[in-house]
Amino acid sequence: MTFSPGRLVLHRDTHLGRVAFVHPSRVISDDERGLLVWLARGSAIAAERSADGRGPRDMPFAEWSAQRYELRPASWQGPGVLRFFPTGAAHSVWFFRTEAGDFKNYYINLEEPAVRWDDGHVAGFDVIDQDLDIVAAPDLAWEWKDEDEFAERLAMPDRYWVPDEAAVWSEGRRVIKMIEAAEFPFDGTWTDFEPDPTWETPIQLPEGWNRPLAVRS
Repeated sequence: MTFSPGRLVLHRDTHLGRVAFVHPSRVISDDERGLLVWLARGSAIAAERSADGRGPRDMPFAEWSAQRYELRPASWQGPGVLRFFPTGAAHSVWFFRTEAGDFKNYYINLEEPAVRWDDGHVAGFDVIDQDLDIVAAPDLAWEWKDEDEFAERLAMPDRYWVPDEAAVWSEGRRVIKMIEAAEFPFDGTWTDFEPDPTWETPIQLPEGWNRPLAVRS
């Protein structure tokens, strides 16, 4: 399944059969290297919240996992984000920007490989975020992120969605070697990307955004 450049697709993070967030993103390219998309500032999104409006990082995981959740509409408030999903890899690379629009840093999100779906009128891909991350500066100095959160959640395997801790660390170390070697995409590719000014920012989620999760074949 290939997405055409310019198409709006839905990037959905999922946890234990639930959709945790929905980010409508514009396809820039989709080729043998992977899928590259753009999330624009002001885009309509949805994010999982507890009944009192808090998110998963506003409380301990034991408390969060016992909550009732709902997906609430919101909008993407930060600068636009370029996101690259390498073919077959268990991570994505997010290119964060400053308020002025300059490249700020790489954010490596460790996750299960995306599963695509296409219903015709709406399409997208579902991922399972594995919480452990890596941040790399423009000079490629890097550091782990969210190790404490990862450990906290692993301690409750009956409530967590990551079955293989070792695989997550292994993928992270593999990516670190790529960073240290300045391999693609950490070679400056796309750090000067500018979105097409004719792209419309989605101000509401399309019908079908909450369709059932995609199943890996």
